[in-house]
Amino acid sequence: MIKQFISEYLTFTKKERVGILILLFLILLVTVSPFVFHFFIKQDKNDYAAFKKEIAALQVKQVDSVGKYASRDFNEDDHQNFYQPSEKKYPTKGELFYFDPNSLDESGWKRLGLRDKTIATIKNFTTKGGRFRVPEDIGKIWGLHEDEVERLLPYVQIQQVASAPKYESKKFEKTTYSPSIVDINQGDTTAFIALPGIGNSLARRIVAFREKLGGFYRIEQVGETFGLPDSTFQKIKPRLVLKTAAIKKLNINTATLEELKAHPYLRYLIGNAIFQYRMQHGKYASVQDIKKIMLVTEEVYNKAVPYLTVTE
Repeated sequence: MIKQFISEYLTFTKKERVGILILLFLILLVTVSPFVFHFFIKQDKNDYAAFKKEIAALQVKQVDSVGKYASRDFNEDDHQNFYQPSEKKYPTKGELFYFDPNSLDESGWKRLGLRDKTIATIKNFTTKGGRFRVPEDIGKIWGLHEDEVERLLPYVQIQQVASAPKYESKKFEKTTYSPSIVDINQGDTTAFIALPGIGNSLARRIVAFREKLGGFYRIEQVGETFGLPDSTFQKIKPRLVLKTAAIKKLNINTATLEELKAHPYLRYLIGNAIFQYRMQHGKYASVQDIKKIMLVTEEVYNKAVPYLTVTE
């Protein structure tokens, strides 16, 4: 059994053995080829000498065309531009003498050796009202270089300008505010609007309520105005006065039903009751007779009685 298995599966023919050997050779060849490949290919040798000469030619200082700026160099290692301080010095021509930059004329600046463009900048500054307050201010002049500032600074003498005369401050008296006082029977809508919290609408309501009543007989009646908050009334109450108490009386013996029910303290129910009682029992002998009407309570009577009369 075993011999038969070996004979069938592990025995190769001559042709199969040759094929296996060729396959193993190819596998070995592919595995080794990367390590020996470079021995069979000729490599070109590059000469970098010319390239290095060109790089060296680029390593030169370039001076900016405007003022005293740093020169640019090229760094071969990190391929970035960087700045180095320029050592350029400006020639100094001109004589030195003590001067005031606020009053020195154009010829004086030229004697000091300044360029025409710098002189024009200074004159433009002073013409527009500019002033040099301390010697170090000349260092702020556009176009005047550091070496020139160092040369001129010891000779700067600024003349102090006399201080402006001090004006006597005026004392203003504080305006005393007098709160508006309103006579509740005489004030119009404008007078009531002057009170805090009272607008145009509330002022008209107060005046209309007063007209319907026939005048106020006490200040607290203003607080009964429709839409007037009690907080607002308490705020304006100290500014209300009652100088005149001319009350318009309503004759309950001659008043029509329309007149009675139009009064704010009577309205339709009480006004109608007063009118019907008079029609049934005749004229009233006194105002107190309306107490005989059930609808007229003590509270209603006390509020309305100042406005009622039986006399012609």
